[in-house]
Amino acid sequence: MDVQFILITVCALAATGLIAALILYFVSQKFKVYEDPRIGQVEGVLPGANCGGCGFPGCHGMAEALVKAEDLSKLMCPVGGADCMSKVAAILGKEVTAAAPKVAVVRCNGNCAARPKTANYDGARSCAIAAAHFAGETACSYGCLGCGDCVAACKFDAIKMNPETGLPEVDDEKCVACGACVKACPKNIIELRNKGVKNRRIWVSCVNKDKGAVAMKACKSACIGCGKCAKECPFGAITVENNVAYIDYTKCKMCRKCVAACPTKAIHAINFPPLPAPKPAEQKPADAAPAGQTPLENKPAAPAADAQPTKPQDTKAAE
Repeated sequence: MDVQFILITVCALAATGLIAALILYFVSQKFKVYEDPRIGQVEGVLPGANCGGCGFPGCHGMAEALVKAEDLSKLMCPVGGADCMSKVAAILGKEVTAAAPKVAVVRCNGNCAARPKTANYDGARSCAIAAAHFAGETACSYGCLGCGDCVAACKFDAIKMNPETGLPEVDDEKCVACGACVKACPKNIIELRNKGVKNRRIWVSCVNKDKGAVAMKACKSACIGCGKCAKECPFGAITVENNVAYIDYTKCKMCRKCVAACPTKAIHAINFPPLPAPKPAEQKPADAAPAGQTPLENKPAAPAADAQPTKPQDTKAAE
């Protein structure tokens, strides 16, 4: 009797499992989603960093977007760069335009010497938490908070906090322009800009929107919105809005006239050779005559005002 009961139980369980398997099979066939096999191929050539710098949730999301896109010009993997995008274009049989490489720059020049502390923060070492509670430890409410959220967000070890200045510094060689540090900064002082020819870049290292006198009181290196840089720029690359200047890197020709014109040295130019020293103005001698004229010493003396003209001798009287 016990053996018969066990056989019935085993058969019932087997039948139940078979029915459940059939149901799952038909459901999976009904609701299955077709995935283009090229998605896996594209994902295979992507770097696999899953940094989100492309704007998609990981490399798989980026691969799906690349396969579905008709034009690849608006999509770019910042980690893989041009080489990676060339491989993707070869898989998809599409053309891709080479995008200029970018790098993160820190738009805050307020080091410890230029921007002294006016308060002490004794909370969690997080820029996001600090920004939610108060303006900062200095009189500048726009500058870097110095807690290092950008450092923690970078997966490539490309940004470090300088203990002497209290500001983050970006390693050009390691930075892949993923934008993680840009998103992590609550003060929006980190920006992605073109690396430039020979890694040469010029930017305004300040985001302070206060008026000049207030900004200078808070930070000696602040942009005061005077507009001298905009007047000196012959290419119209600089605009002054909300009391702070901004350089459009797509228009800038890197002449560095703005760097010399800035009274607070708020404009940074890196990887440039030193500017040539200005030539001393040539002083002309006091007695030098303009071109095309005879020097004073070679001019004939002017006749006296009371001198009488010489009359020719009367030859008849002499005879």
